[in-house]
Amino acid sequence: MDLIIKNLGATPYEETWQMMKDYIAHNPSQDEIWITEHPAIFTTGLNKKDIKIPDSDIPHVFVDRGGKITYHGPGQVIVYLLINLLKNQLTIRQLVSIIEKSIIELLIKNNIKGHSKKEAPGVYVLEKKIASIGLRIKNNFTYHGLSLNVAMDLSPFLLISPCGIDNLEMTQVSDLNKDYNNSEIISELTKLLQFNLSMHHE
Repeated sequence: MDLIIKNLGATPYEETWQMMKDYIAHNPSQDEIWITEHPAIFTTGLNKKDIKIPDSDIPHVFVDRGGKITYHGPGQVIVYLLINLLKNQLTIRQLVSIIEKSIIELLIKNNIKGHSKKEAPGVYVLEKKIASIGLRIKNNFTYHGLSLNVAMDLSPFLLISPCGIDNLEMTQVSDLNKDYNNSEIISELTKLLQFNLSMHHE
């Protein structure tokens, strides 16, 4: 799979969300992966049932990805995947599995044992969640993607039921491996995503 990788640096959430929608609206021939980080924000996906919006100064926005409520903030690596499923002969379930596999392999390289759960997309360390996945499909393209907790303030997660799961605890790379390197994590994660996507394509 021919992928373009773009490191956007820190970006406002809603601006980047609009950029994704604009990109896929033109039926691009190119698949892309965008790396970014957002200022503190709560986002709620299309599954709004039983969602309680936190009473907080942190902004909240309803978005068009799958899933329920989550938090984004500095110190979290965000990867957006703008991929043509039809062209690459991928199902959404296969893409989610590739994302989970790539994160788990990244964690192994950082001496962290992660695993996925069939009933709850994402990656977990023991019973704590370290990475979340939320996608949307339009015109055969995916957008939105994954968030990996690296070195952030996790306390805003206490104000919500992350991904709609009550009492779900969150964790992050820096709490599990003090020798982590943020730039290496970003580089290695993009390499693993590229490799695992290309292996499927072959």
